[in-house]
Amino acid sequence: MAECEKQWYVLQTLTGQEQKAQRQIVAQARSAGLCEFFDIPAEPSRGETLNDFNVVVPTERVKEIKDGKQRIVTRRLCPGYVVLRMALYADASLRQINQELWQFILNIPGVTGFVGCKRGTNQKPRPITDEEAANLIRRVAAEDKRKPRLKVVFQVGETVRVTEGPFMNFNGVIEQIDPDSGRLQISVSIFGRSAPVTLEYWQVERITEHPEGV
Repeated sequence: MAECEKQWYVLQTLTGQEQKAQRQIVAQARSAGLCEFFDIPAEPSRGETLNDFNVVVPTERVKEIKDGKQRIVTRRLCPGYVVLRMALYADASLRQINQELWQFILNIPGVTGFVGCKRGTNQKPRPITDEEAANLIRRVAAEDKRKPRLKVVFQVGETVRVTEGPFMNFNGVIEQIDPDSGRLQISVSIFGRSAPVTLEYWQVERITEHPEGV
């Protein structure tokens, strides 16, 4: 391994601080003149995406329905982690850490350390394989292209109450869930007979937990 060859590492962060840490790594690497040790261009460009610089926070876009309104939100796939490519070691045997980079990363707000390396000990960070990193990058790219899917908050088998429409105040048991369309098929009792009814997520409310406690 040549000096300054870059490898992939996994950072641990405070939950909810992943993207802040991502932004700070890129911004501070530029201001400190350390871009050559990462895949970060020295100068920002219009429309740049931080994930493109191999400082990756895996996320997905989901649709949520609240109070009858739908919105798109970004949800972290791996809460508490940032994956990045950097030249942390200065030698091929992975014995000599670049101390400037080491301190740089550990001083990033929100970063608590490297995965597999307990802070305050003599343990040294170990890189993950290129294959592991590539699988993660492919998943992130696929999530970016995929239509946001609806966040499922119901389970098959649980009982719900209808809050809108002609079956308002009827109780029913969920038989099918279609997260792509945001519809449920529930079974309601009408004149003593069970009948399937298809409703939007926002037309029902939960009244019992899933029978298995999920």
